[in-house]
Amino acid sequence: MKLRKMKFTLTYNYLAIGTILVLASCGQQKHKQEAEKTAPQTIAVADASFSDERAGKVFHDYQELRKALVRSQADEVLTAAGKLGSSLPEEQVEMKSMASAMADAADIEKQRALFSDLTAAIEPLFAESLSEGSIYKQFCPMAFEGKGGYWISDVQEIRNPYYGDKMLKCGSVVETLTN
Repeated sequence: MKLRKMKFTLTYNYLAIGTILVLASCGQQKHKQEAEKTAPQTIAVADASFSDERAGKVFHDYQELRKALVRSQADEVLTAAGKLGSSLPEEQVEMKSMASAMADAADIEKQRALFSDLTAAIEPLFAESLSEGSIYKQFCPMAFEGKGGYWISDVQEIRNPYYGDKMLKCGSVVETLTN
């Protein structure tokens, strides 16, 4: 009887230890996954230069806006769109209007739709004033219910502004602009 009780106690202890180890490892894995989600994404910075200082500033602000959309942070998009609107020259009325509309839109999906329109309008400015290095025209075929959406990136690596972490790497480089 004592031997049976002792075996039962040992078995119970092993099961308890095993359960604790499994739960602890699951907790560590969960914390690791959460840390990966919240860790800032480090992406190499492009080596692009622009012939016009203002175009360089606009490109920088556009990239900040794109990155805010990648992070799906509507509040950051508001701020970045406001900065971009301030950087655009007065004669770029249409682009300033789009940036202003993004700065006024609190809904991330509305911001993304406006970003697509802004990208189409702003691409020629970047292409014409790029004086050194490369920038990348990228495309997600799934955006906007399969109609697709373009964006301009300072790096080749795909970070999708239309889906954020839902489909972070969905898309491809369709053109490399160089000078």
